[in-house]
Amino acid sequence: MANAVDPNSGFCSKTMMFHSLRPPVPLPPEPAPVSLTDFIFSLFNSSPPSPTAAAIIDADTRRRVLYPELVFRLENLASSLRAQFGLSKGDCALVFSPNNIYTPILYLSLFSLGVVISPINPSATVPEIQHQIRLSKPVIAFASSDSAHKLPLLKHGIVNIDSVEFESLMETQRGKKERAVIKVKQSDVATILYSSGTTGPVKGVALTHRNWTANIAGGMRPVRTIQTVGYCTVPLFHAYGMVLSLKLMASGECLVITGGNRRFDMRKMYSVIEEYRVSQLALAPPLVVTMAGDAEVMDGYDLSSLEVVIGGELSYGLTETTGRVFATLGPDETRTEGATGKLMGIVKPKWWILKPGSFGSGALVMKGYVDDEEATIAVLDRGGWLRTGDLCYINNQGYLFFVDRIQELIKYKGYQDHSSFTFKGIFKKIMVMDWALMEQVAPAELEHLLNGQVPVAFVVKQPGNNIDGSEIKDFVAKQVSHYKRIQRVIFIDWLPRNASGKVLRKELVIKLSTPTPSCKFLTLFTFLYYIYFYLYPLNLHIKRKICHLYCCRNLLQYVYLHIV
Repeated sequence: MANAVDPNSGFCSKTMMFHSLRPPVPLPPEPAPVSLTDFIFSLFNSSPPSPTAAAIIDADTRRRVLYPELVFRLENLASSLRAQFGLSKGDCALVFSPNNIYTPILYLSLFSLGVVISPINPSATVPEIQHQIRLSKPVIAFASSDSAHKLPLLKHGIVNIDSVEFESLMETQRGKKERAVIKVKQSDVATILYSSGTTGPVKGVALTHRNWTANIAGGMRPVRTIQTVGYCTVPLFHAYGMVLSLKLMASGECLVITGGNRRFDMRKMYSVIEEYRVSQLALAPPLVVTMAGDAEVMDGYDLSSLEVVIGGELSYGLTETTGRVFATLGPDETRTEGATGKLMGIVKPKWWILKPGSFGSGALVMKGYVDDEEATIAVLDRGGWLRTGDLCYINNQGYLFFVDRIQELIKYKGYQDHSSFTFKGIFKKIMVMDWALMEQVAPAELEHLLNGQVPVAFVVKQPGNNIDGSEIKDFVAKQVSHYKRIQRVIFIDWLPRNASGKVLRKELVIKLSTPTPSCKFLTLFTFLYYIYFYLYPLNLHIKRKICHLYCCRNLLQYVYLHIV
């Protein structure tokens, strides 16, 4: 079998599968009762940091938690949650808060108890929260004081994570009974995260302790004699932020967080990197693009400590695979343009040439969708292979290249949304006959580049309906979270469809890229401007007027792209 595996790509001609060429990742024996917290501290204790080393730093408040304090608070919180609220293995706790210095401590405490964690985006609307609560069935919620009002009454109530009460739970020492060790199986569910999957509405993704253990083990960096610092700008309620924070603590590194409810500030980020000598930086892909074009501003800061910038575009993974399954490790792998990395050592993908969509199995693949057997069967076969719904290919060097998504998922500001199920009911209320949602890559010269893909709605109005684009955008904005809001509305007479009724998205892409008469006029105006400005000997007064006209032209173009 070993001889049949290509040493460059990892492809085995006998099994028709790709195998990882990375070093094998050691995991605990499957029958052993090991919670994610147990595993993290087994790694941590193998090379513990100095007692004076910071575990977590909040860059906004400058509050820091040292490693001895982290252990003390974690154990107290776990015993307090058992004693005061009666939380037990199998219960579900909802976490509804922006990044907070105590969120990682809360996660580790709940994992140690065998309590399932269900983190929810704090910007979610009440209907979205209700749907996710129906899936996860939480008995208690931990929320920030400014978001708790969105939550319904739960069995054990709501604890404000930024309150004196929560501080007391972490500082109160309990007796031996409350501190007794709970045996958690690796096959037990650790988290319920939320994903649109490859088909349908939002689903609850059940990830086990072993799923998370495999993810942590596969991403550990070699231990260093000097503590390094990782800066997590991504939300901790997302798999991306959760796994990064846990890895840093498992390796005894320092986790710096920021965010809260504040607007993200690139200059603030540069100053944090400089002040704390950050070596690892985790960003959402749009911010990586911004950083690449921000050289003049960056020159004013000392970023020499920075070794790695982690961006979603440099890896491939899903919520259903506990994060990344392909990744670029080291500077050499980042030089392959367009690639999203090589196969990690804890998953085996199987690829079919004639059947679109990749399949993968291994310790990273989810247990299934919560209370949705039909959806689980649709993506997981009997052998445990996951149908991702993505079109990809692996080249002869083992690099993965992402081609397209089979379903019409839109990525905006790092979030994903499934257009069909989000807007089906909404558009009915405003007398829209037909519609389709697309993603449009933002124009490079505009600030919207920060958002990556821009959600665009193609709308066919019913006869007599005089609604305009701004009214549609305003109506939708009141019904959905901020990242699902439509940024542009295009009215058309009919949607191109094939014989089976599916929207021909390629034709809509052509409509997005084809210049309209308005664009052609603006282009002609620009051309004439250059002729007059450079070729004709005009005086300064006239040139100033032309410059004013050109500024108006840019304003018209902005209005066209964002409003028309």
